[in-house]
Amino acid sequence: MLRKPGRSSYPRAIAEVTDTPTEISADRARELIAEGAQLIDIRQDYEWDAGHIEGAEHIPLEQLPAAAERLDRERPIVFSCRSGSRSAFATSAFREAGFEAFNLSGGLVAWVEDGREIEPADGEVAGPRPDAT
Repeated sequence: MLRKPGRSSYPRAIAEVTDTPTEISADRARELIAEGAQLIDIRQDYEWDAGHIEGAEHIPLEQLPAAAERLDRERPIVFSCRSGSRSAFATSAFREAGFEAFNLSGGLVAWVEDGREIEPADGEVAGPRPDAT
């Protein structure tokens, strides 16, 4: 495997592979999940309650650092959020820590726009809170 110059060894070499994509489509995410990848939804509680991908684990972004030690380093992780922005941040941080991490490109918005289901059955993709500053 190719290593980036100046990098120390990581527990998983995937973080050092220069040609491994971090952004993945909803189709690729579904494949990885079917193969055993962990799906982590990092949105806020109200967003999760409005609608989420079946089988996802909910770990809000601010709780993610403390939860990292309980995630399985031997299985890939697919991070998701509303649009893919927050999950891109999480993906980058987890790759730097040696996890095989991927970002669901376009987030839950893209997932739903591609005709994929979320739960609950009448769920929706929650937008930002109007009172958020």
